Amino acid sequence: MRNVSFDVAHGEAFGLVGESGSGKSTVLNTVAGLIDAYAGAVSIDGTEARPSRSHAQRRLVQMVFQDPYGSLHPRHTIDKVLSEPARIHSLPDIEQRVERALADVGLKPEHRFRFPHQLSGGQRQRVAIARAIILEPRVLLLDEPTSALDVSVQAEVLNLLRRLRRERGFTTIMVSHNLAVIAYMCDRIAVMNGGRILETGTSSDLAQGKFQHAYSRQLLRASGGYDRALLEDLWQEV
Repeated sequence: MRNVSFDVAHGEAFGLVGESGSGKSTVLNTVAGLIDAYAGAVSIDGTEARPSRSHAQRRLVQMVFQDPYGSLHPRHTIDKVLSEPARIHSLPDIEQRVERALADVGLKPEHRFRFPHQLSGGQRQRVAIARAIILEPRVLLLDEPTSALDVSVQAEVLNLLRRLRRERGFTTIMVSHNLAVIAYMCDRIAVMNGGRILETGTSSDLAQGKFQHAYSRQLLRASGGYDRALLEDLWQEV
């Protein structure tokens, strides 16, 4: 990483795009506190979040990973997957929290005592989202949350994330290779390459091809002007 710096306002959705190896996931992992060797500072909710963070600071930021199967323990039931973080953070009313989290992501009570392999890919990603929101974070980090899903399921999960953000008011930082997804989900977008942020603009700038850097334009061309058909399908789901 080289001099990466950006601010995300409370309640804003911020996107990071770029090719593989550009540093997007490294930024996300650093904000999440999963990388502890870095220069500079990460501030969350106005307070510096040091590499060794308190329980309270870790609760503020939760992450949804790319692979919904790999991020869930294969031998833990969904009930344990959801209740464990609540127990770690000594939260009250764990039973009610688990029930609410399942309902909030569109899963039924009978899913609660199943194992990850007994769920579809979309259902597993809903569980991963439920695990993140059960701690009521201020910031939700999304690392390619739909890239492992079928297109029809992608739309469902993206609309779920939009609804949860609207209802709960958390801030999101999202990484994706799919420019249509980023344009649909994010207010502002940063283009990364070689561990640097090249430029930042709005989703409207992206849709209208107003990004100026040569790499940004190349990225836009490589994506075919970003998949407008997918974007239109997503909007129809709202």
